[in-house]
Amino acid sequence: MTLAEAAAGPQSVVVIGAGPAGFSAAAELRQRGFTGTIQLLDPAGLPHDRPPLSKAYLAGTLNEAGIALAAPDWFRENSVQLVADTAVSITPDEGKVALAGGSELQADALVLATGGTARAPRFPGAGLIHTLRTKADADALRAQLGPGRKLVIIGAGLIGAEVASTAAALGTAVVLIDPVPVPLVPAVGEELAAYLHRMHADAGVRTITGLPVDVVPEPTGYSVVLDDGSLIDADAVLAAIGMAPDAALAEAAGIAVDGGVLVDAAGRTSHPRVFAAGDSTRRSISGVHSRRSEHWDAAVRSGRAAAAGLLGQEPDEEAVPWFWTDRYGVHAEAVGSMDAEGQTVERRSPGPGYMVFRIAPDGTLAGAAGVDAGPALRAVRRLIALKKPVSAEQLADPATDLRRLVRSRP
Repeated sequence: MTLAEAAAGPQSVVVIGAGPAGFSAAAELRQRGFTGTIQLLDPAGLPHDRPPLSKAYLAGTLNEAGIALAAPDWFRENSVQLVADTAVSITPDEGKVALAGGSELQADALVLATGGTARAPRFPGAGLIHTLRTKADADALRAQLGPGRKLVIIGAGLIGAEVASTAAALGTAVVLIDPVPVPLVPAVGEELAAYLHRMHADAGVRTITGLPVDVVPEPTGYSVVLDDGSLIDADAVLAAIGMAPDAALAEAAGIAVDGGVLVDAAGRTSHPRVFAAGDSTRRSISGVHSRRSEHWDAAVRSGRAAAAGLLGQEPDEEAVPWFWTDRYGVHAEAVGSMDAEGQTVERRSPGPGYMVFRIAPDGTLAGAAGVDAGPALRAVRRLIALKKPVSAEQLADPATDLRRLVRSRP
């Protein structure tokens, strides 16, 4: 790229990784008027969504077309070329991407949206267990579910709990193991976390507080060995213990990495021709590194931000963090921070419409979580963004319309 071309902005972009972050970056480039070449690289080919992999897709009630992030026609209509291959290295100064198939791509700018890999336990039998990160993983796990089958899940966080719900509904006998008695307390608060965890027993899922130390093969399946020496029989074992960011391409190319690819608010990395987005990134502002976010909404927004930064434009305003989970027929959401310093306030009793709020010491809302309370939580998200003072009495009273609090004068 010549100096004149650089001044005019990039004319070609390769996006490496076609998950929610990579797809959103490509879509946002077109939305913001970019008319150059876009190549979207991913070994899976057609981009697909990840949240259904532990729920409807795993259950078999949603097919491959149902988890696509866009119909095939969208890519043709928006002139986004899909490349079904894997990047093995990048040369940022030259804008080159070497592919596993032996060829290479070249562009004025690169977007790294490489996501991450599912973490596996560090014990000898780790190679015998399933993980769940890709469509292929879900396909393999689905074959192990159904009446008469026994599934042991290591990790009772979001993914582990969702798979337990899906598997139990298919008639599978499920045992859920976690070293923490009540998972998700930092994410949704102690009260809501306890309610969600109790749902496992109500659905016939056995929960164990313990630490698996190995998985060993048996004549009819596997045994999961716990740290107290006890054994749990299984036909299949799933590890749902989080993910590790895939920053290998960036690190090998000399791009700054520290627990993830370091980016600013517009997805800029330490190399001017390389941007990054999604689960593999970590925000770094003035030398302060924030925690990585591994939620769908954050991935989509970071992809859009990287597209804006690549075009020299301002990204959208920062949004209050938000995530959701579905299990046993209920939809739970959380916004903001539920582990911030402050006071907890409950609205209604545990069940549909139940909400928990976290009020900061200055009287503003720090976070909230709820069950089947979507409209109210959308209002809470605005209250957090606006930093409006609230009272515990208002929040606890189901008659208080949270949307009116958003519209009220300070």
